Amino acid sequence: MLLRNQGSLSLEEECTDRGGSTGILSYHGEDEPNWRILVGMAKRAKKSTRASALGAAALVSVVDDDESVRESLPGLLRQLGFAARGFSSADEFLRSDSVSATRCLILDIAMPGMSGPELQQQLTGLGLTIKIIFITARGDEALRRELIGRGAVDCLFKPFSEQGLKAALDLALPGSRVR
Repeated sequence: MLLRNQGSLSLEEECTDRGGSTGILSYHGEDEPNWRILVGMAKRAKKSTRASALGAAALVSVVDDDESVRESLPGLLRQLGFAARGFSSADEFLRSDSVSATRCLILDIAMPGMSGPELQQQLTGLGLTIKIIFITARGDEALRRELIGRGAVDCLFKPFSEQGLKAALDLALPGSRVR
């Protein structure tokens, strides 16, 4: 559902779509006068935790500097029964209000700035135990074993199959999909 910006809406104003689902408004481009409702994302971790207890979809956050991955993967995750949100960098994810609400993180290994493994280390240092599925364009089996040895649920090589993603998500979040 698209809404025209009437000049009175803030960049991340909470709203409700026709079906009653809570979402946030997100601006897409300076020349584009439309706001898009991103349905199903929890605005605050407290709401998300309470919603999860009531049977709402688990939040899976995608951190990847590749725009095509950030645009396509959250859509697939929603089709699979998860709430999803994409981030272009580890820093953007860490600054968001989604960190404590995220139950699983799909994380690119090689990104500008903080790498995926560095973000994993930082989250561990903060005492956060978020399940991590790494994704990478490098088909390095030794690296995969190392990341799993450091606590990752899985490491998928791009391009990965929907079946491979489902299997990794089932390991990370058994029984969490809203069907």
